[in-house]
Amino acid sequence: MATTIPGSLVNKTKKFFMGMPAPTGYVPGVGRGATGFTTRSDIGPARDPTELPEAGPVGPSPQGGGASSSGPPPKRARDNDDGDGEDLNEANYDEFSGYSGSLFAKDPYDQEDEDADRIYNEVDDRLDERHKDRREKKYKELVEKFHKERPKIQQGFSDLKRQLAEVTEDEWQAIPEVGDMRNKAKRNARAEKFTPVPDSIIAMNMNYGQMTNSIDVNSGLTTPFSSGFMSTLGGGAAAKNGIMTPGWKTGVQTGTSTDLDLVKIGQARNKIMDMQLTQVSDSVTGQTVVDPKGYLTDLQSIIPQMGGDLQDIKKARMLLKSVRETNPRHPPAWVASAVLEEQAGKLQTARNLIMEGCDKVKNSEELWIHAIRLHPADVGKTIVANAVRSCPQSVRLWCKASDLEQDVKDKKKVLRKALEQIPSSVKLWKAAVELEDPEEARILLTRAVECCSSSTEMWLALARLETYENARKVLNKARVHIPTDRHIWFAAARLEETRGQKDMVEKIVSKALNSLKANQVEINRDQWLKDAIDAEMAKCPITCQKEASKARQSYPYNCSFFLQSIIQNVISLGVEDEDKRTTWLLDAENFEKENAFICVRAVYAAAIKEFSRKKSVWDAAINFEREHGSLDDHEAILLKACETVPEVENYWLMLAKLRFVNKRIKEARDTLRLAFETQGHQSEKTLLAAAKIEIETDEFERARELFNKAREHAPSARVWMKNAHFEWCLGNLQEAKRLCEECIEKYDDFYKIYLVLGQVLEEMRDVDGARMAYTRGIRKCHGVIPLWILLVRLEESAGQIVKARVDLEKARLRNPKNEDLWLESVRFEQRVGCPEMAKERMSRALQECEGSGKLWAEAIWMEGPHGRRAKSIDALKKCEHNPHVLIAAARLFWSERKIKKARDWFQKAVNLDTDNGDGFANFLAFEQIHGKEEDRKAVIKKCVQSEPRYGDLWQSIAKNPTNWRKTTEEILALTTNKIKIPT
Repeated sequence: MATTIPGSLVNKTKKFFMGMPAPTGYVPGVGRGATGFTTRSDIGPARDPTELPEAGPVGPSPQGGGASSSGPPPKRARDNDDGDGEDLNEANYDEFSGYSGSLFAKDPYDQEDEDADRIYNEVDDRLDERHKDRREKKYKELVEKFHKERPKIQQGFSDLKRQLAEVTEDEWQAIPEVGDMRNKAKRNARAEKFTPVPDSIIAMNMNYGQMTNSIDVNSGLTTPFSSGFMSTLGGGAAAKNGIMTPGWKTGVQTGTSTDLDLVKIGQARNKIMDMQLTQVSDSVTGQTVVDPKGYLTDLQSIIPQMGGDLQDIKKARMLLKSVRETNPRHPPAWVASAVLEEQAGKLQTARNLIMEGCDKVKNSEELWIHAIRLHPADVGKTIVANAVRSCPQSVRLWCKASDLEQDVKDKKKVLRKALEQIPSSVKLWKAAVELEDPEEARILLTRAVECCSSSTEMWLALARLETYENARKVLNKARVHIPTDRHIWFAAARLEETRGQKDMVEKIVSKALNSLKANQVEINRDQWLKDAIDAEMAKCPITCQKEASKARQSYPYNCSFFLQSIIQNVISLGVEDEDKRTTWLLDAENFEKENAFICVRAVYAAAIKEFSRKKSVWDAAINFEREHGSLDDHEAILLKACETVPEVENYWLMLAKLRFVNKRIKEARDTLRLAFETQGHQSEKTLLAAAKIEIETDEFERARELFNKAREHAPSARVWMKNAHFEWCLGNLQEAKRLCEECIEKYDDFYKIYLVLGQVLEEMRDVDGARMAYTRGIRKCHGVIPLWILLVRLEESAGQIVKARVDLEKARLRNPKNEDLWLESVRFEQRVGCPEMAKERMSRALQECEGSGKLWAEAIWMEGPHGRRAKSIDALKKCEHNPHVLIAAARLFWSERKIKKARDWFQKAVNLDTDNGDGFANFLAFEQIHGKEEDRKAVIKKCVQSEPRYGDLWQSIAKNPTNWRKTTEEILALTTNKIKIPT
């Protein structure tokens, strides 16, 4: 029987299955985990159908409804074996309608159902026919657009294919054939090569696992160990440059081996561990007394406190030892060695080294100071005694000796001995004086100025302890010894100021400038002004108050002769004449920032004296006194202004108002009367101010006479309007109407008179007349928004909702992008019960006025509770610094009961806009519920000081005729009562 040998056994490259058909279900590469994939070469020019745009349904859907014709109709779910196809899950149950699903799902599909489906399909076909042409056209355009944006590959290379027609037959023949490079390496197998293993690998394996107890210094220099002296050991990185330099081979090898003994390092590690275990162990076997809270602190005393490693410390110790041996009389070497040992935790070694250094270098102050520091106090006294014997001229050592003493008498004794050795030391004299009582201190200072005649501090301290006459003598002697120090002159001037000698103060300051200039001392203007600030901060006495009490109109009031003299003498130094006013006002602002208010008054006094006719100077001084001064200060500057510039009417009015607010009615009337006499004519503002005083004091007849006089001597639209408003508030509606009509005849373009007339007619129940008044005003002044708003509200109150809506549309067309009109439109729709229309108006309003804080604030509260926060974030992005948005955000925090945040946001709002009364009202309403009494008082005080005039709710109450004489605090209370708690 013949034996058949497979070809694969004869020739390795010839496989037995070559040329045989593949078995059924064979997938190439699946045995080694490969997966099939398709490339562009497999599909050729075909395109992926998912790349084409989806086609809309061209014909009627076979399923009716909106199903696409591209897919098969949905299959019905197969009934269960028991015939029950209902879903009885609890998630599918509703209390009202029961289980969801079709009621007739189990009924048979009869002829009626078939007819119904047919009718529905016909209806769907009919509906599809309506827009078939449009749909087909749209789909065609979409396909064309898609092919244009993403053309086929054939189309992309069509221009290149046309050029193939120019290729000749020879060029075609010259194109090389594609070679078959697949499995070339397998088909042309190389002979296997064997390489012997190097001897180095064999030797390395032989030494693998063996240990050594030393390493060569030249090896391992490129390992992380080379970063050695880059540690915190001071000077290591600079002086020794690490291990990568030759210094590792030279400086360290003096008398020592070049090898590192790893065995000794291991023994040292075991020794340290043994010490630690000994300290935390107990004598009783198996029992421990380790403190779980403090054992780490105890171990910390063993661990070196330096940032460097052990090798760094050893190397530094050897280097410092070499320095000490080379130059034993070099104090820094001993100090550095002691500090190194101290930081390494070896305190006793540090003490021994520092004392050895003191023995070898006895005249080194630094060595003795460190020796005292390293030893306890009882030993330190002995050391400091030896130190002062060795260095009797060292002030630091004597001060250290005094500090080591606990008893005051011993301290004095040490300092007396020190002064015997060093009588010229100011520091020792100061330390000795501080320990004495005033009388003994005066005696010591008398001797001190003899020994330290160049010390200004000693002279000034002695002058402060002497009497007035002796102090003058002391300061005169000080000026002789130290003619270049300005502080001695300052002390002399302040000494005279305490006696009320104004002329002497000015004389001394002037003489000081001349003397310093004569002694070649530079007069620095900024430095002298800084000295003035320092003098005020040192509670310089206010001496101008004595004379000001005799004549209240004098200015400055509550000032200092000394500061005033300094500023008057140096404020003009180095300043050009044309820059004086600007520079001085800037100086006043800088003093105000430093809270040096006395210096500010001195600057304004000098500016007023130089520029007495400049209104800007007077305005700055008056504003300063109103903000920071007392009532007398404010009145004094106003009196001075009225005397100096009587033609400025505002100063008279401000003075009259100041006196009227402080219940000095007669003086306020006299002020206005004096203003009439001084100015020689009766102006509109003065007459109206006088009428207001009479109204506030219930003198209505006198007020009416003043109004009549104003209409005769100073006729203006504002006078007529104020008079009509006065009669309206008193209830004289006919008289108010007559005054308004007379005003319109003379001033028909004054819109406020139309507002007053319309409201008067509304109160008289004359709707047609009020409508006519508003309409006339709109024709003359179509850009006045309050006229439009009052007209709309009039129509709304009369029940003419459509007419009111039309008027709002007209107003918005004539006044585009007006936030007040859009806000009124939104609120109007809310009032008439159209919330959806209100939301639509708000959407349009925010598109047209995207930066309106009023609209965003209203939009926040139009949202539901869950959408307000997102809306508030959008509002803050659009108008971050708008007071209306800040108030809305604060109310939002209030509704969420975030009290601290709400208070902060209310504070931001009232600080940003002090004229908005609604902000104060909301803030006070918040504090009434969540704040303390002092918080409420602070809000009321700030509101009264600010006197707000704006705010929708504020104006509706403040301008109500029934509240025409109420104060700001009363209006604030009424407005607060209208605030609703946000929910």
